Amino acid sequence: MTESQKQGEVMWPRLMANKLLRRPLGSKSFITDFPSTEMLLEVAGLDDPIKPKRLSNDQIDTQKYKLFVGTWNVGGIPPTDDLNLEDWLDTKNSSYDIYVLGFQEIVPLNARNILGPEKSRISVKWNSLIRATLNNSLSNAQRGQDSKLGEKQKVYPVKQGSSKESIVQDFRCIVSKQMVGILVSVWVRGDLRRYIRHPSISCIGCGIIGCLGNKGAVSVRFCLHETSFCFVCCHLASGGKEGDEMRRNSDAMEILSRTSFPHGPPLDLPQKILDHDQVILLGDLNYRISLPEAKIRTLVEQKEWNILLEKDQLRMEVSEGRIFEGWHEGEISFSPTYKYYPNSDTYGGCIQGKKEEKRRAPAWCDRILWHGKGLKQNRYERCESRLSDHRPVRAIFSAEVWSPQAVIAP
Repeated sequence: MTESQKQGEVMWPRLMANKLLRRPLGSKSFITDFPSTEMLLEVAGLDDPIKPKRLSNDQIDTQKYKLFVGTWNVGGIPPTDDLNLEDWLDTKNSSYDIYVLGFQEIVPLNARNILGPEKSRISVKWNSLIRATLNNSLSNAQRGQDSKLGEKQKVYPVKQGSSKESIVQDFRCIVSKQMVGILVSVWVRGDLRRYIRHPSISCIGCGIIGCLGNKGAVSVRFCLHETSFCFVCCHLASGGKEGDEMRRNSDAMEILSRTSFPHGPPLDLPQKILDHDQVILLGDLNYRISLPEAKIRTLVEQKEWNILLEKDQLRMEVSEGRIFEGWHEGEISFSPTYKYYPNSDTYGGCIQGKKEEKRRAPAWCDRILWHGKGLKQNRYERCESRLSDHRPVRAIFSAEVWSPQAVIAP
């Protein structure tokens, strides 16, 4: 046994004990551009920040917002300073009201990262890139245009030291939370901030010994006007062996059953994921294709998506009623998102003579599902960044939100 192996054997139980005793997965703290006191002050004039008012039907109006949801397993590769996110975030063509971005493996899933203290440097880097991409887009193209969906207000440049009455349209982070390699980052237009209430997070680990955060989910919830949203960013059990799909089902059921948010008293808010009005689940769900590897590769080359999707494990498990009953997924008309040689458009295992640690057949591992009324998916597609062995995926939704009717003084 080498010296490093001996040190690893000594370090493992110590790290395990430290991780469990610190109970990091129970932390309800998160990063935000808005301190909690500021958030409460912003909503104080709108409704009671502690207990929302119950409104009758004739007091409710509806608005539609454009919602961007993206997921990307970045394979433990840190972002470079010049990494271009414009294609994935679609900033050249459109601007959305809310961006929900979920990452998996922002750090390598080794023992030190799983059992040691959270390293925030990489998540800070990702958030900085997101902020620059969203707000540079506004500066260059979007400022001065009317919002097509949501409130019909002009987009104004950001001014330092502007008054609270000024309408600020730059994108701000309302929640960012990391659990080992999972990162969720939620951004809204600046003028929507005052309508966001009760942001909260819940972390569930399903990995090593059934509780550590190398696999699991980070969930974010908030209320926009009178509608509650929940976004669940998952990284489920990996593996391409027969029966591994049952482990993924088990992880998903654990996440749905164990995730819990503050609800009262005196709060009267949804506590469980499916209690929310609109729910979107995203992430590396890791479901594979139940066909021989050679057959999968041949069908991928022929772009026979329908034949492959008939054997897609996620669709098979849903159709058999074993998981995600009542959930929806858009039509898949894009190539499998996994597994590529890094910095390449070639699937792993396709180059003769090139050695790999493990051969992985192509699969649609990266998915976005939704549940609840008021959501309409308009687009579902993959993007072409070559940073990792996964391709990023995005879905565009129109979200119908219930809000108090404006009262016009006589």
